[in-house]
Amino acid sequence: MFATVMTWIVIALHYVFGLAESVGWSQMARRFGYSKEATETTRRLALNQGAYNAGVATVLAWALVSGQGATVVAMLAFIVAMAVVGAASVRWTIFVIQGIPAVVALAATQMRG
Repeated sequence: MFATVMTWIVIALHYVFGLAESVGWSQMARRFGYSKEATETTRRLALNQGAYNAGVATVLAWALVSGQGATVVAMLAFIVAMAVVGAASVRWTIFVIQGIPAVVALAATQMRG
């Protein structure tokens, strides 16, 4: 049960990230300290990134609902890996916000067998 709840939290977070990066990019860019010019320059990149996050959430939700345990594990591992990349290349807090919930979900999934 805990693993399932944590995985749904990861799914919800990734839908929020997808929306924030695609629809709410101006506000996100401001938080990252981007200038107006940088915000506009990166808008299409952020839209693409947001679509990926929404896609990851969708595949993870499908895998969870349809009982595809191996796919759930693979998607959670992918999210952890991307959180490490984000922390190393952009900001360490990406791992805290994106990676830690996925690590907890992955560990809980693996512990239940």
